[in-house]
Amino acid sequence: MPLVETRGLTKRFDSGQSGLGLRATSQVLAVDDVSLSIEAGETLGLVGESGSGKSTLGRLLLRLVEPDAGAVSFDGHDVLSARGSELRRLRRDMQIIFQDPVGSLDPRMTVEQIVGEPMAIHGGGNRRQRATEALRAVGLDASALKRYPHEFSGGQRQRIGIARALVLRPRFIVADEPVSALDVSVGSQIVNLLQRLQREFALTYLFISHSMPIVRYLADRIAVMQGGKLVEMGTTEQITTAPQHAYTRTLLEATPEMEVSSR
Repeated sequence: MPLVETRGLTKRFDSGQSGLGLRATSQVLAVDDVSLSIEAGETLGLVGESGSGKSTLGRLLLRLVEPDAGAVSFDGHDVLSARGSELRRLRRDMQIIFQDPVGSLDPRMTVEQIVGEPMAIHGGGNRRQRATEALRAVGLDASALKRYPHEFSGGQRQRIGIARALVLRPRFIVADEPVSALDVSVGSQIVNLLQRLQREFALTYLFISHSMPIVRYLADRIAVMQGGKLVEMGTTEQITTAPQHAYTRTLLEATPEMEVSSR
C-alpha cells in the first residue's frame, strides 16, 4: 500500500474580480483530476513550470489547501475526512519545507522558537532538546538557538527551515522548491543534505521543482505537471531517457545538467 495516495484531486481558484470588485469573474483549474501515489521511502519528483499547479498539489496533500474534489490518503487514513486529534496525528507525520528561506521564517522569533514551534502546537517532549537535535541533523549547532534568522546566510536559513520540518520526526515531507532561491553551490549542498536525512530518518519526499536536472538527480520517480494536469509519470530513467509527452521533452531540452557536489 502506498504511503500517500491521491485520486481525482481537483482545485479551482478565483482568477480575478469584476470591475466593481464584487465577485470573481472566472475560475482557474489549478489542479485538474490528479491521481498519483508515493511509496514509503521514495522520492517522487514533481516537475513543471511556474503556474503548472505543482505547489498547489503539494499543499492539497497536506491539507493546507482544501480540494474541491477528490481524495487523499496517508498510510491508509483518509486525510480529508480527519478531524480533531486524528488530523493532528496525521499532521505530525506530514510536514513541509518552503521555497523561500527568508519569508518562511519569522524574523521576530529566535531559531529555538522557530524550530520548536511545531512542538508548541503538537507537543511531544523537551522542546529545546528536540530543537537542538534537529539543528544538529542539518549541520547547525546549539549556538544557533538564541540567534535570529537575519544572522544567517540563505543556505543556513533553509537548513533552519528543514530542521523545523524534522523536529516532529515526520514520515513524509513536501519539499516545495527548496533550492530555487539559493545559488547553485549552496543548492547542491541542500540537495545532498536532503538525501542524507532521507536515509537517516527513513523519510518519504515529494520534491517539487521547476528544474528537471535537480529532480533527475534526486528522485526515484518523476511526475510532470502542465496546466494543472499530470501529463506523465514514471521512473526517473523512463522519464529522462524515453519521455512520452512533448512537454516533458521540452523540459528536458530546456535545462542544462546540474553538478551536485558529494559533500
